[in-house]
Amino acid sequence: MQLRQMAVAFLLNERREMLFLQKKSTSAFLPGQLVPIGGHMEGEEISEPKRACLREIEEETGLAEHALAGLELRYIVHRIKDESEIRIQYIFTGEVQSGSRLMESDEGRLMWVDCGNVLNQRVTASTKEVVRHYLETGIHNHTTYIGTMHGLQGQAAMSWAVLEDWESRGSL
Repeated sequence: MQLRQMAVAFLLNERREMLFLQKKSTSAFLPGQLVPIGGHMEGEEISEPKRACLREIEEETGLAEHALAGLELRYIVHRIKDESEIRIQYIFTGEVQSGSRLMESDEGRLMWVDCGNVLNQRVTASTKEVVRHYLETGIHNHTTYIGTMHGLQGQAAMSWAVLEDWESRGSL
């Protein structure tokens, strides 16, 4: 079984819209779908997911770190794909500074989607579950959550837990 690690960002603007990349219809990975900004981590980035996320943001949008505010790790999602691959996705949230200019990449078209409309778009089940949780719970705090993707009554579902260092809280 292989292990694949990814770092992505859900970036918001002042109008409460999220930035997505619509993959080209000819893409080998998720053709035509809306995906958060990000991608696979390089070998030297495995212990630094934020570094990978910043690299991917700049590659896909042209935005440098100074154009972002509050970029923080908010979710770690685990899932198994085709019984042959375990995927670990480090998901950051942040804001694009007003007046920042986006540059398209050759991977697809950048689109701002109203937060309330994301769940109606052509996105993966895991993206829907993260966005749903973020809008219901995560947007109100700075907690980091860990999610495990699974099936529930024939539908995709995510189980959530708070990621915390319980030892430092005196709970031994």
